[in-house]
Amino acid sequence: MLILIDGYNLIRQSDSLRRFDRKSLEAGRRALIARLAEYGGRRNHQVTVVFDGVQHGEAEESRLREGKIDIIFSRHGERADDVIKRIAARTGEEIIVVSSDREITSYVRKLGKTALSSDEFETIVNRVISAEGAPVPEMEDLNDDRERSPKKKGPSRKQPRAQRKAWMKIQKL
Repeated sequence: MLILIDGYNLIRQSDSLRRFDRKSLEAGRRALIARLAEYGGRRNHQVTVVFDGVQHGEAEESRLREGKIDIIFSRHGERADDVIKRIAARTGEEIIVVSSDREITSYVRKLGKTALSSDEFETIVNRVISAEGAPVPEMEDLNDDRERSPKKKGPSRKQPRAQRKAWMKIQKL
């Protein structure tokens, strides 16, 4: 499974990574990559992090690899969002896109792929790193944004198919 991450979005949504970002962009990136490398050591997923290269980027998209983590810097004038959308549209494999950007998440879901917010992903990563085998958050915990109605009997309690498929992918994290 491919986990595609909006790097700066995850850094700026995370309390633990944001303090490194305040020092410098490089410190924030290094802290994120170290955290993902630790996660990657415990899980066998392909992890790709995309960073913006809009202001100081090179003319061409640059790619690096640190351990098991693939790192992409968008080219000058291109946003990481555009790179993420392009990769998500091209890939036919199982993919989870990590971003709290509504534009990206709605685009990914329209493609029939799974999107996960930065906070939800960080929670899962922290659980995996802190205690291997700790329970994964329940579907209801990850979807707090919708209002709950009283429990109903019958098939109406069943999650929609798209949510069930997304949950199956998230459980693999």
